[in-house]
Amino acid sequence: MDAIDCITTRKSIRGFKPEPLSRELITGIIAAAQRSPSYKNCQPWEVAVVSGEKKDELTKLLIAELEGGAAPSPDIAEPRGWPPAIEARIGEAMAARGKHLGIDITDPSMLGKSKKANFGFYGAPHVLYLYQDSTLPDWSIFDMGLFAATLMLAAHAKGVGTVPQAFVIDYSEVVRKFLGLPEGKRLVLGISMGYPDVESHVNKFDSARVATDEMLTWAG
Repeated sequence: MDAIDCITTRKSIRGFKPEPLSRELITGIIAAAQRSPSYKNCQPWEVAVVSGEKKDELTKLLIAELEGGAAPSPDIAEPRGWPPAIEARIGEAMAARGKHLGIDITDPSMLGKSKKANFGFYGAPHVLYLYQDSTLPDWSIFDMGLFAATLMLAAHAKGVGTVPQAFVIDYSEVVRKFLGLPEGKRLVLGISMGYPDVESHVNKFDSARVATDEMLTWAG
């Protein structure tokens, strides 16, 4: 697949086939992502892959936290607000997806339903947790973003679907203990992964992008 085609055709997948990926395929995708640039080549990323019954156990654990009323405590704090233009853009995107799915995205009950869908990893056979040393500076989160983007593009090039998920680190301490991660690690992102179900209605939605001229400035 041409690199530009890979970039422009990648999309977040929220409907997966149950067929698991081979360990070799997952390892190859992660190895490709390791070519991502990072500040002074520090490579501040680590990955935990969760599959099968272990993933199902994690789903139950996260939903139990949610239904038990546990307050989210992610290692990377969720945004508390947005500049007006960006807030409007987010609202438009959510409204468009809600219309496509035939749901009222503004219904307060939708948040809980959305979180449960996230905690079920949208039915994907695998979830990758991206984490790093908690003493690293904020810049390393940018490096992790580069790694995550490269990983998702590498997956797409292999016919594998992905979706980045912030909600799945809502209960970071719970997940960290469940995965047996060493002390002093922070969870940055979850990425569900599997073969996309191309017939799934949810996967037929394409999110819009801002016109390039609106975000581009030429100097000289």
